[in-house]
Amino acid sequence: MQSKISAFFKTNSSAQKEAPDPSPFPVNFGDYSEKFTKEPEITVTYKRRTRCLGSENDSGFISKESKNNDSEEKLTKLGLPKCGKVLNKKRNYAQLHLDVGQSNFLLHTCKTCGFKYATGDEGDERVHNTFHKNYTHGISFKGWRNERIIDVPSLDWGRIILVQGDDPHAWQNKIQDVVKMMEMELGDGWILHKNCKVYLFVTSHRISGCLVTESIKKAYRISSSSVIKKHDSHSAKETRSSVSLQFGSVSFEREIIRRDSSVVELEESIDGIILSEDEAVPAVCGIKAIWVTPSNRRKRIATNLLDAARKSFCMGVTLEHTQLAFSQPTSLGKALISSYTGGSFLVYIG
Repeated sequence: MQSKISAFFKTNSSAQKEAPDPSPFPVNFGDYSEKFTKEPEITVTYKRRTRCLGSENDSGFISKESKNNDSEEKLTKLGLPKCGKVLNKKRNYAQLHLDVGQSNFLLHTCKTCGFKYATGDEGDERVHNTFHKNYTHGISFKGWRNERIIDVPSLDWGRIILVQGDDPHAWQNKIQDVVKMMEMELGDGWILHKNCKVYLFVTSHRISGCLVTESIKKAYRISSSSVIKKHDSHSAKETRSSVSLQFGSVSFEREIIRRDSSVVELEESIDGIILSEDEAVPAVCGIKAIWVTPSNRRKRIATNLLDAARKSFCMGVTLEHTQLAFSQPTSLGKALISSYTGGSFLVYIG
């Protein structure tokens, strides 16, 4: 009978015992046999991360190297958002300004305060409104402790405060703000220095007038040609003649007024220019600059400031009008000084 197939695969025990060990150094692999017989386990973990704009990986995954600071800085410089930021795809294509050839397309200049701003821009218009109010009505002023108030008998509204060079810094900063407003009309760089005495007219919690004075020793009297009145010269130098034209029964008469050209040239030359005499006279107080806000002019604010300066410039002494001297005035300043001093006044070089 034929034997089973399994008998052919049985090892011969006697052959195993007789087989010599080929290795000259016997090694026991009993400890390692179990370790190498098992297959190593490899764990693969996939984690989905947010997609980053500007990443070079198209699969939607970003590596650790893409999270360094250099990549974020590059995206920031290019104006692109960082990872995890949703882009706003809605864009506003509304045209804010329409250029039709107007001269003030970019900036508009206010005719009252001279401030330049972009019309339609809320930020610029807000800044202009604040500056315009400060220029026309005065800089806001809440008051100080221990104010040096000058009492003027003719003043029945508001108050006048004297500020000197050794007063606190908060007072000096407020003076600088007022001087900046004055420099827009009078020019910059010459109005204020540390030895000046400044008089502020305060009303309705705003500084509506300012007078800057300094100590001087000599001044010059203006010449008579600088105070010529225009209406007198008009009546003296005007010549009138009439010419008649007749057409049938209708006659036309035309009146011609001629003025002396020398008088016209003289009036144009002295408008805003002071001609002084060569001989100097003594003076005490120099009126360096005076300014009143546009909305508060013709309310005797400048007159009250000049009265306060005459009363308090020298301790215990009220100065006369002839002891005041004025720097080169404008046309409006010349009219104010003439009405205050009665026509004749002193000028000095500041």
